[in-house]
Amino acid sequence: MCAQPASVSLDDIRAASARIAGRVLRTPMVQSVALREMAGVPAYLKLEHHQATGSFKLRGATNAILTLTSAERSRGVVAASTGNHGRALAHAAKAEGAVATICMSRLVPENKVAEIRRLGAEVRIVGGSQDEAQEEVNRLVAEKGMVMVPPFDDAAVIAGQGTLGLEIMEQQPDTATVLVPLSGGGLAAGVAAAVKSRNPKTRVIGLTMERGAAMKASLDAGHPVKVEELPSLADSLGGGIGLDNALTFSMCRDLLDDVLLLSEVEIAAGIRHAYGVEREILEGAGAVGIAALLAGRIRSSGPVVSILSGRNVDMTLHRKIINGAMPVKGEVAA
Repeated sequence: MCAQPASVSLDDIRAASARIAGRVLRTPMVQSVALREMAGVPAYLKLEHHQATGSFKLRGATNAILTLTSAERSRGVVAASTGNHGRALAHAAKAEGAVATICMSRLVPENKVAEIRRLGAEVRIVGGSQDEAQEEVNRLVAEKGMVMVPPFDDAAVIAGQGTLGLEIMEQQPDTATVLVPLSGGGLAAGVAAAVKSRNPKTRVIGLTMERGAAMKASLDAGHPVKVEELPSLADSLGGGIGLDNALTFSMCRDLLDDVLLLSEVEIAAGIRHAYGVEREILEGAGAVGIAALLAGRIRSSGPVVSILSGRNVDMTLHRKIINGAMPVKGEVAA
């Protein structure tokens, strides 16, 4: 990873948009009649889970890979991941002839691990947290000279994710509120930077789970902090933000208008609504925007856009949720 700038600009995001064009899907945005009735304003769904790898992460990973030199790619790329970044990096690296190694904790669902292996990446399961997986990444960089492509705290990754914000404002210029899943902050920082540059009055709200929300805890503390990682339906939103966070903490602090925590029951309701009403299969992280609208947690003066960030859910778990299984304390689902 190269030296990082202080922030990511609109010009950086526009450059990323040009760079990844043709390699990443410009995802559709559709209006939800049911959510409009609940919200009292036009409600749109940004179908980012339609990307080839099932999540928005393909944008940032592709931009990052394309900014590397051929010499850097030849050394192999490595990253810690809760699943979706690893899958995206494995896909992007394979497309450019590079070898990827993905380090994950044992909390990452097996369906995500299996898909990363299918794409040809080497998988290393290390410890019980993303912080422990990151330690293995650091070792591989130091000992083997591999190039790290971080899952969120990296200028090229943030700029890639920010292209999603550009698309939202192009597709719906009068957007009043954007609902964005929040974990390490790469997506939220990039989207907020793009959206606020186009219209500073548009509100950007970060949404995350109650169980182990590292960015929310850090923002409340005023500096990056560690939190215990816990099982959640929104497993993609788990993991720390890094005590040496260089970009996403300050960008989220400065650009997000609010951060809301959602319960496991609310997230399950979002997954059910997405499938039963919108006819979309979503993982927990991808359903948090819908969940917040269903729970009446969002007040918007105009059109609201919810980013459906990913679909890479274990289908056995998905069927249980759809069939009425409710999350209970200390568990992912009943």
